[in-house]
Amino acid sequence: MTKQPGGSSAAESEQPSPVTDEAPVAPDRPETAPEDGATGPSPVPGAPVLALLALGWLVAMLWSTREAIHSAAAGVTAISLSAFALPGVISAALVAGAAFALFGVDLLARRGRERATLRFVAAVATGLLVGLAAAFAVNLTYADNATTNVIAGTTAAAAIIGGAVAGARTAPVVGAVVAAALGTLIFVVAFSRARDPLFDLFGAGETQESLLSAAKWVSRTESLLAGLVAGLLAFGYLTWARRRAIRRDPAAPALRWPAYLLAGAGPGLLLLVAEVILRTGGRKLLDLASALSEADAVAQTSLGTSRLDNAIWVLFVGALTAMIAFGRTLGPTSRDEDEAEPVD
Repeated sequence: MTKQPGGSSAAESEQPSPVTDEAPVAPDRPETAPEDGATGPSPVPGAPVLALLALGWLVAMLWSTREAIHSAAAGVTAISLSAFALPGVISAALVAGAAFALFGVDLLARRGRERATLRFVAAVATGLLVGLAAAFAVNLTYADNATTNVIAGTTAAAAIIGGAVAGARTAPVVGAVVAAALGTLIFVVAFSRARDPLFDLFGAGETQESLLSAAKWVSRTESLLAGLVAGLLAFGYLTWARRRAIRRDPAAPALRWPAYLLAGAGPGLLLLVAEVILRTGGRKLLDLASALSEADAVAQTSLGTSRLDNAIWVLFVGALTAMIAFGRTLGPTSRDEDEAEPVD
C-alpha cells in the first residue's frame, strides 16, 4: 500500500512537470509577436524627408537649367549651356528617383509586404512616376528645341534607374547612399563659390599652363572634400539607423563593414552611373555642343574627363572615410566578439 501512494505521488509529481514545461511557452508567444511586428518592416529613417529634399533639389536643378537656357544672354549658346547643366540634372534625377522609391518600398514594408519581387517592381514603378513627372515638366516649361527632348528623356531614364537602385533589400544602406549623395551634390554646388579664391591660392596667373595647373588642383580639392562629405554622411546615417533599430528591437543584428563600405562608395557609384546615362542618352546633345566650335569640343572633352575623375575620387575617398569612421567605433569588446563568432 505504501508503494501505491508512493507511485501515485510519483505520478502526481510527474503531472505538474508538463505544466511547468508549458509555463514558459505561454509568455514566449506574446514576446515573439511584437518582435516580428517590429523587425518585419525594414527601417529607413527619415525616408519622407529624404524624398522631399531630393525632389526639391531636382526641381531646383531643372529650374536653374531652364533659366540659363532662356536667359537673354544665352542666344546661340543655349546648346552649350544645356550640355553643361545636363550632368547636374541627371544626378538630381537619380537621387530623386531612389529617394521616392525608397519611401514607397518602406511603406510597403510597414504593411508587411516584404516580397523581393513586389519590392523591386514597386521601386521601379515609383522611379518611373518621378521620371515621367520630371519629363512632363521639362516639355511643358522648356522651349521647344533640339535640347528639350534630350533633357526630358535622360531625366526620366535617370529617375527610373534610381528607383531600381532602391529596390535592394538592404534599405538602410540605400538610405545612407541617398542621403550621402544628396549632401555631396549640394556641397559641390556650394563649393563653386570658393573656386575663385582657390584658383588664386593655387597660383593661377596669366599663362594657360598656370590656369590648367590651378584648375587641376581645384578639381582635386573639390573631389577630396566631396568624398569626405559622402563618407561622413553615409556613416552618420547608418549610425542613426542602427540606433533606431536597437530601440525597436534590442536583438537586431549590427551592420558589418561591407555595409559601411558600400554606403560610403555609393555617391561615387551614382556619379559614375550618371556619367554613363549622360554619354548614352545625352550623346546627341554632347555632339551638338562639341560641333559648335573647336573650343567647345575641347571644353566638352575636358569636362567629361573631370566628371569621371571626380566620380572616382568620391567613390574611393567616400568608401575609405566611412570605413575609417566605422573602424574607430570598434572597441576591444567588439573586436573580441567578431573574432569569437567564427569559432562558435
